[in-house]
Amino acid sequence: MDKPNKSIFTIAIVVAALGYFVDIYDLLLFGIIRKPSLVSLGLAPAEVLSQGEKIISIQMIGLLIGGFIWGIMGDKKGRLSVLFGSILLYSLANIANGMVQTVDQYAWCRFIAGIGLAGELGAGITLVSELVPKEKRGIATSLVAGVGLTGAVFAYFMKQTFHDWRICYYIGGGMGFLLLLLRVSVFESGLYTAVKQTNVQKGNFLMLFNKWERFVRYLKCIAIGLPNWFVIGILISFSDKFALEMGIKEPIDPGKSIMVAYIGISVGDILIGFISQWLKSRKKALYIFYGLTVLFVVLYFMQTNGTATGMYLICTGLGFATGFWAIFVTMGAEQFGTNLRATAATTIPNIVRGTLPLIILLFKYLRQATNFTSGGSITGAICIIIGLAAVYFSTETFGKDLNFLEV
Repeated sequence: MDKPNKSIFTIAIVVAALGYFVDIYDLLLFGIIRKPSLVSLGLAPAEVLSQGEKIISIQMIGLLIGGFIWGIMGDKKGRLSVLFGSILLYSLANIANGMVQTVDQYAWCRFIAGIGLAGELGAGITLVSELVPKEKRGIATSLVAGVGLTGAVFAYFMKQTFHDWRICYYIGGGMGFLLLLLRVSVFESGLYTAVKQTNVQKGNFLMLFNKWERFVRYLKCIAIGLPNWFVIGILISFSDKFALEMGIKEPIDPGKSIMVAYIGISVGDILIGFISQWLKSRKKALYIFYGLTVLFVVLYFMQTNGTATGMYLICTGLGFATGFWAIFVTMGAEQFGTNLRATAATTIPNIVRGTLPLIILLFKYLRQATNFTSGGSITGAICIIIGLAAVYFSTETFGKDLNFLEV
């Protein structure tokens, strides 16, 4: 079996980081160009919010379905098969997205793109986790996420540079095809290659449910990520609407909110890897970032009659505080054996992304029962409490040997 590479700057890590860069560019692009793209399709201002919620929900459902498809394929056919197949699908979908003429066509393209986008992070983190020594695993996966998350910043600047939103989708598709050429130089992990030659069950999704302890382990991994998508999917994506409700008179650009938030997330994701390494604990690092998340959520809802500058600064802080995405996915990969690792690591983040429609439904119900800002704060409190409980009851995985199987 191949020994893990002692360096954290290998071709696999570089390609995984670039892959996640393209993934995040495409994943967040709709949120950044939501307003101009929907207005250009003839929607009235009142319809932009409702149709925007509908399309982002459909994209997240695609991510949820794709997580199962690519996760199972990653364990049955190999991590690299996912890295090739997923990027091909979402690159084609994004090119098609640049040609849509109706809202329904837009929604279908985001659904197909969502399926493709689902495979990138889980397969990349799984491959990197198996190729890097356990002492440096957290730093390596954090670098992948930290570099990759700047794709959202790039998406914002493409929107500012090319005022035609369709060009932004063509750029995403083009970057995907360029990345396919780089992927040729990446090799499969030795851990998976060894398991592939055995008769052990690989990628059997039902194994996540046929043993109570394993099922609970899986649910806890999912719950840890809930606050991340509450912050991105609600507070950041609809920052313009929250600003109006809180009396901020200056206009807020949700695309810019996403851009500054992802600058914060990128820094946070890199830093949490080093903090986890220093503390020799995934859970302690998560507690620190959860505490920061609570702080910035409270500050967000204290902006009555605030300013646009204040909103963007708090969005940056929220991004930094929720920069635990890489460690959260790495914990998912470390919790499960080689024959089920890609299935778990790919479905966990995509189920979290797929919960956004449910979070939006909860938010809609609560804002109708109370008001817009109260609905948002109560929704956030529920997500954070569930996530904190999951961290508390989870098993520490720092330094865990990944050479084991699920039976």
